[in-house]
Amino acid sequence: MSKRAIIRTEGPRRKLLLWAALAGLVFGLIGFGDIAEGLLRTARDRTHWHKASGDIVLVKIDNQSLRDVGRWPWPRRYHGELVDRLSAAGAKRILFDINFFGATDEANDRALADALKRSHRTILATRTISGPLGWTEGGIPLPNLSYAAQGLGTISWRYNFRQTVTGIPYAGTINGKTVPSFSALLAGRQGAPAVFFQPDYSLDPKSIPTVSASAVLQGKFDPGLIRGKEIVIGTASEEIGDQFFVPGVGRLPGVYVHVIGAETLKGGAPVELGWFPLFLLALGIGATALSRREGRWQGLILAAGTVVLTFGPAVPEAYHIFLDVTPALFVIGIIAGVLSWRRYRARGLVNPISDLPNLNALRDNTDGKKQVLIAARVLNYEEIVATLPPNSERQLIEQIVSRLSVGAPDRTLYQGDGGIFAWFEQSRAPVGNHLDALHALFRNPARVAGLKIDLAIAFGVEVGSGRSLANRLASSLVAADEAAHQGLKWKYHDPESLQNASWRLSMLSQLDEAIDRGEVWVAYQPKLDIASRRVIGAEALARWTHPEKGPIAASEFVAAAEQHNRIGKLTDFVLEKAVAAAAQINKRGPAFTIAVNLSARLLTDKAFTLRLSALLARHGLPPSRLILELTETAALADSGEALDMINRLRDLGVEIAIDDYGTGQSTLDYLKRIPASEIKIDQSFVKGIVDNRSDRLMVQSTIGLVHSLGRKVVAEGVENRDILDVLIELECDIAQGFAVGRPMSLETLTKRLSADRKRQVA
Repeated sequence: MSKRAIIRTEGPRRKLLLWAALAGLVFGLIGFGDIAEGLLRTARDRTHWHKASGDIVLVKIDNQSLRDVGRWPWPRRYHGELVDRLSAAGAKRILFDINFFGATDEANDRALADALKRSHRTILATRTISGPLGWTEGGIPLPNLSYAAQGLGTISWRYNFRQTVTGIPYAGTINGKTVPSFSALLAGRQGAPAVFFQPDYSLDPKSIPTVSASAVLQGKFDPGLIRGKEIVIGTASEEIGDQFFVPGVGRLPGVYVHVIGAETLKGGAPVELGWFPLFLLALGIGATALSRREGRWQGLILAAGTVVLTFGPAVPEAYHIFLDVTPALFVIGIIAGVLSWRRYRARGLVNPISDLPNLNALRDNTDGKKQVLIAARVLNYEEIVATLPPNSERQLIEQIVSRLSVGAPDRTLYQGDGGIFAWFEQSRAPVGNHLDALHALFRNPARVAGLKIDLAIAFGVEVGSGRSLANRLASSLVAADEAAHQGLKWKYHDPESLQNASWRLSMLSQLDEAIDRGEVWVAYQPKLDIASRRVIGAEALARWTHPEKGPIAASEFVAAAEQHNRIGKLTDFVLEKAVAAAAQINKRGPAFTIAVNLSARLLTDKAFTLRLSALLARHGLPPSRLILELTETAALADSGEALDMINRLRDLGVEIAIDDYGTGQSTLDYLKRIPASEIKIDQSFVKGIVDNRSDRLMVQSTIGLVHSLGRKVVAEGVENRDILDVLIELECDIAQGFAVGRPMSLETLTKRLSADRKRQVA
């Protein structure tokens, strides 16, 4: 490419620099990069990680102390004993990071007050600031304790949403008087009230000397550790709480933060220079890069500038001079992004209508060689475009892209001609559920230029191979075409499956052996009674963990077993585990139902009811606590023999549920013929009730219809609180989905039910 072409594709440099400067100013003024700022500072802290001075010793009221003394809070005489023993050991000063605001019993309060008088070197805590949203005066110790102590100190600070302390005051005010903070007292520093400093989190908390309060009370400690030292007494047990997040370390007791703040002040008063100095430096780096015409030099300058801006502040931070870097990095990022985008477009890798990367860009993406490749073909795309008004194709593409991006807004979509779209999946986990959900989104018509347009789409999946991306893309498109011709939503095309034919051919026989070897197990997904907010049942789901291939998708082995009429052994196994689990749970608490999927093929097995009756009797489970879920299938709808079997199951006392309602034979005649007590609305409708009016009306009308028939409604796919709130409004009976609970082991389910019962009793 000539220099003239380079200049033309890069555009006016001054305009780009101006827009980057304005965006960086807004970014810095609104504090948009605060989260990233904290992460970067934490990373830089590791470059000057250092140890504590050792002048301050923590006396921790830890788990051992709670076991030795008793449950918290302790009678105050124990705190008095701590004061006496620490004073006798020669402590320079003793600071209590413990709330002594209210009165307890007179004897214990007097014992602590007497110890404070004897010591006359103890500082008690006051709280002058409350929460991250505002400033309020808080509590002070009991008057006789305040009088007996040497003085008071504030233990308040400023913290963010992660409960990371971002500012410690030099002092606070209480009843009009200035009260120094614990950190300032320990460091011997003075400062005005409500003037904050940033704690230096490059201090290694493990280097702070500590001793258990239990050891002090029993006299089993080295007095040399205490003599001449500042002592801070505080809680250090998660059972008590008072935990804060220390960057680079994790959650620690709040008393550590007082010591970290004191060690910070011992090294000098921290200085906050803010983000503007590095913002100006970033503009200088950007201007230097834009002054060069060659893209290579521009990239090198911007990369070097990014490194300097990211890691350079570590040097002044070692001397407690803090600089914010994210607005500066944002400026560099804007300049680099625009320059890269202009060069990218210049290479012919962008679709001219949508500005999406095209299939040439996909073929050049070396990172995608080992990733799953998915192709989507809009089958009637050219027909739609032919009927659209001029300049409306981009609007159509935007609606297609918005649907394909659901669940992964950062996904990079590639667009080809004739309604072809493709993308890479980072994970090699089964993609079937996600593609089913995407396919469901295209049931609703698109609106383009005032027209309602139905979109027909099919997906093809290429799971990864050593072939070129061009060949893999072709394979995924072939799979999409095959899915369309076979009436499927999506289809795999995996070249490596040729090498894995023995697995496919022997999967069913391996499944039978896997059941015997214990590789197949049962997970339980809770079902929530919406009215009482109580878990009243669970659905039993088969899971297969292969020793070599890992987890096998249930949709793969269950469908194969059903298609080849080998579902019986798997169903009997799941029923055995589920009935045993339900019997165990029902012996310990209120009524609990277990649901098991039943293939329509088993409804012609005349021995099934006998096996089921014997199973229920063996485990002592009332038949009404078992729900058999039947999917809407043609075999079920048309078979009189199957209906007779269902009636025999009802006569046995077992409950019947219609699963995946709305996706099959959803007719009034169907509901009339099947004696079901529950109707499970398919998740493809439930997931859309918050944002999709059609799905909401479908669910609402179904609930009304089912209730009018005297049956219960179960909503599947309740993945968040918003969906659950709508179901409450629509008076749905039972909810099932990730918002209620993911499939879990029996042990985990039992623990959850036990915890729920304890909360209800409390």
